[in-house]
Formats: sequence, C-alpha cells, structure tokens
Amino acid sequence: MPTPKQMEKLAAEAARRRRPSSAPLAAPLLAEYWESVLKDPRVAAPGAEKRQRRLSEIQRHVLRISCRRCERIVEIQAADAVRLYGGNAVWKDVAQRLLDNTCQQRTGRHEEDGCWPAFETS
Repeated sequence: MPTPKQMEKLAAEAARRRRPSSAPLAAPLLAEYWESVLKDPRVAAPGAEKRQRRLSEIQRHVLRISCRRCERIVEIQAADAVRLYGGNAVWKDVAQRLLDNTCQQRTGRHEEDGCWPAFETS
C-alpha cells in the first residue's frame, strides 16, 4: 500500500500527463493540401457511381447482382429492367428488389430478412 506522500506524487504525475502541452503536436495543414486531397480521383469509390445510376444511363446489356449472404446471382437484361421498372429507376433499388423477390433467407425478423447486395464492378 503506498504511503500518502507516494499517492500525492502519483496524483500530481497523472494530472501533469492530462494537462495539454503548450506546444502543438503538429503544424496545421495548408488549405491547398486539403483541396488536393478532396479533388483526388481515387477518393471516389468506383462502385458507388454505378449503384446510383439510372437504368437508362447504364450501357451494359446484362445487369448482374449477387448476394453476399446466400451467394445467389440474379441477372436481368437492361432492356427488360427498363421495361419492368422504368428508365428513371435507380440501379441500386432495382437490384435490391430483384434479390428480395426471390430471397430464400427468411427468418421472420425484419432486420435479418433479405439478401445483402454485392454489386459487380467489372
């Protein structure tokens, strides 16, 4: 068991560690640096743009969506998707509908039901 004097010394040392130092840890980054980081084309996720496209904007003939949960793959021709869901429908929503319409992973709980879409990047 530490003595009262040792406990005071430990408390003072802990308080000193908690106190912020007067010198900054790193110099603030320049605005030009952050601007270049945000404009970097590698920042955008390659699949995110494809998911948000409307069906009329997609040039592929066959659209493919797979499920990460049950590893099922659903394919539909782009022309059929436009005919069924309309040219203004977003590919992400159409893909989720296609998977949900034929889903076999039903547990009865809303949070767990359904498939988990994995969008093709190629």
